[in-house]
Amino acid sequence: MTLFSRLYGLVMQWARHQYAPWYLSITAFIESVFWPIPVDVMLAPMALAKPHKAWFFAALATLFSVLGALFGYALGYALWDPVVQPFIASVGYEEKIIVAEQWFKQWGIWVIFIASFTPIPYKVFTVTAGLLQMALLPFIITSLIGRGLRFFLVAGLMRWGGEPMERKLMHYVDVLGWICVGLAIAAYFWFSR
Repeated sequence: MTLFSRLYGLVMQWARHQYAPWYLSITAFIESVFWPIPVDVMLAPMALAKPHKAWFFAALATLFSVLGALFGYALGYALWDPVVQPFIASVGYEEKIIVAEQWFKQWGIWVIFIASFTPIPYKVFTVTAGLLQMALLPFIITSLIGRGLRFFLVAGLMRWGGEPMERKLMHYVDVLGWICVGLAIAAYFWFSR
């Protein structure tokens, strides 16, 4: 099935679009609050499409992701009871928030670094940090470091790989896409136990 090849072609068109930096900024902001699609999905093709701007794109993604994290923090801090908690309940994320609270108690600030650098849903931890009234300055610094490392790593790999990597990615994109779908399904069932 060539579903992912077609999607990849579409994403590469968006990545070359004149408004692509705006799309990246919006995606980075909302991904830190509620959006389920990782920023890397937009950042990687943009860095491949315009390798000379890869560092700019990584900086943009980092900045707007941390601004989104601050918004998520503010939601958890100021609007937990009237807005966030009912939304969390409606989408069935109560258990994830409980797990996030336990991780905060166990690892403290390191959980923000882990969530900001890895595929763990960062949005859950930005809102929970606000709910738990985590110190704001360490939250910002740790988010900047974690998000920056992640996005500059992605941009750097794309810049380093260049056109040969784009050709290889296009060749294997369908296989990789279905592997990701399989892993996502497995992760869903693993974490929903």
